[in-house]
Amino acid sequence: MGRKTRISIQPINKPAGFIMPLSPRSPVLPHFALLLSMLIWSSTFIGLKIALSVYSPAVAMALRMGAAALFCLPFLPRLVRTLKDPAVRGVLLLGVLCEPCLYFLSETSALRYTSSAQAGMVLALLPLSVAAGARVFLGERMGSRAWLGFALAVSGVIWISFGGEVSESSPAPLLGNALEALAVLCATGYTLCMRKLSATIPPLLLTAGMSFAGALFFSALSLLPFSVEPVRLAVNVPDWMPLAAVLYLGIVATFGGYGLYNYGIARLSAARAAAYTNLIPVITLFMGVLCLSEHITPVQYLAAALVVAGVLLSQSERAMREEHAHA
Repeated sequence: MGRKTRISIQPINKPAGFIMPLSPRSPVLPHFALLLSMLIWSSTFIGLKIALSVYSPAVAMALRMGAAALFCLPFLPRLVRTLKDPAVRGVLLLGVLCEPCLYFLSETSALRYTSSAQAGMVLALLPLSVAAGARVFLGERMGSRAWLGFALAVSGVIWISFGGEVSESSPAPLLGNALEALAVLCATGYTLCMRKLSATIPPLLLTAGMSFAGALFFSALSLLPFSVEPVRLAVNVPDWMPLAAVLYLGIVATFGGYGLYNYGIARLSAARAAAYTNLIPVITLFMGVLCLSEHITPVQYLAAALVVAGVLLSQSERAMREEHAHA
């Protein structure tokens, strides 16, 4: 692997099984995009918790994905042309079924029973799940240094979890965390599908596809005749905030967050891109304290530092060299 490989989005007519080559020296921009995506996604746990204090899970997600779909309307004609390829259509439909459809169905249910901080902690298991899936389905390999970084980060997540407390906003944390674990499996399927499609479809078009699929799925789900109790918050929020949270989730978190994430996984391996999700529980913990008055113990601060150290280790130059040595 002595010569350099240029990273580019390939034309639509490339074979569906083609995987975009990874750059031996990944530029800074994909890492920055992923970091910004994690900051946005960490805030979604707070925003969704606020939205669920007024709206049912299905209605909240229908409004969220509907706002994102309206923002993606200019991409609809090109998306329709892209879906004419049966191979692309099959992988894309599987990906959007995993996320946003099943993923957000699991996550909105999880946040009814557990705190935003604990849900963020469970989501940090995503990198290991993606790494295993990428090894089986995409043939991607990770070096020992990257695996060590993952292990440190997951250890930090487990450590944080021991500090979790049952409270009014977290009435059944075991059930809620189990539902969030189901969401992790769905996110794994989405990441692998988008990594495969990133060789032929631009990131914004993938984001548009998931936005339209989510809007249709949750709009239909919101019409079903069932009702749920609103989520209880530890703080009082203004009457306008739940609707503002939904619009933020739709435009900024869905269009912006997924656009940045799809850009990152198009230029890095699926496992290395997913490693950034280990930062979500740390960022969410601090956002939960600032926005929802959730409590963090001194031990959890130390565990958060361990998570950050694990992510930095998995993204180091040496880890990158080991990855390309195994490629």
